[in-house]
Parts: sequence; structure tokens; C-alpha cells
Amino acid sequence: MFKIQSLAVYPAHGVGIIEGIETFEVLGSSQDVYVMRILENNMIIRIPTKNVKTVGLRELIDEKDVPQIYKILRGPKQTNDTQTWNRRYRDYMEKIKAGSIYDIAEVYRDLATLNHEKDLSFGERKMLDTARNLIIKELSLAKKVEEVLIEQEIDVIVPRAQKVFQ
Repeated sequence: MFKIQSLAVYPAHGVGIIEGIETFEVLGSSQDVYVMRILENNMIIRIPTKNVKTVGLRELIDEKDVPQIYKILRGPKQTNDTQTWNRRYRDYMEKIKAGSIYDIAEVYRDLATLNHEKDLSFGERKMLDTARNLIIKELSLAKKVEEVLIEQEIDVIVPRAQKVFQ
């Protein structure tokens, strides 16, 4: 599915590059794994090729899909304000771990809006930052522009988050 030097997205860790394919002997049978380096922190992940769908490894979105992300970011908050912060946190973490850029955009939008309305817990602030970084990295690669330009675009679209990042 993936070739060496291709970019891919690993859920909750972000964009990485497939640096190789290795074969390991496991209990008497050989198993191929992708060797992926996460761009954000140079972490190396080995993903069995047969488990790619299970772990959620996916290709980057196309540039033509970027406007849909911006549409989600502009949309209204979907959070139930009666939820406790830890329930919201679990729900958001599930979305981030699923790895869909669309879900991550929803998490960012909702937390940014909530941040404008009241102080976020430490965990929610960290999650807001994580969602922001995941979106910026993938959109900059999809659009083939510098990350700072994506940051500026997102800050215009979602100004509600800015008090966390100033």
C-alpha cells in the first residue's frame, strides 16, 4: 500500500515518512513491517503491513479536501456543555486516536470555542494544542506551503483558540 519515502498519517502521532520495509521472523513466520519516522519528533514506529487498516495508517488528504477542513473549523461547536470535562476529554481523545483529520478538526473547533467561553482543564489545553499541531502539519503538506501560513489561516478561521497560544 505504501512505498518507501511516501508520507502517511499515523493516528494521534501525525504525519510520518515511510523509511523502509523490513521483514521479521515472529514465531516461525515472517512478517513485513513499515518503518515510519514521525516528522514532528523523529519517533520511529514499526507497523506490520497486514495491520495498516487496524491501526488506522492512512494517506495524507488531497489539497482539494482542505476546504472541507476549513468548513468544519468555521462551523458551530458540537459539544454538549453539560458534559464533565473528563467525559469530553475521553470523547475527544477517541476522535484523535481514530486519526481522521475531519474528526481532529472538530475537536480543535469545539475546544477552541469552549476555551473562549471558559478556562480549559490542563488536559483539554494540551489536547487543543495537539489537535492544532496535527492539523497544521497535515494541511501544510497537503497544500505544499509552510506551516506558518497554515497557522495564520487557522488563526483567522478559529480566533477563539488564540488565548491558549499567545
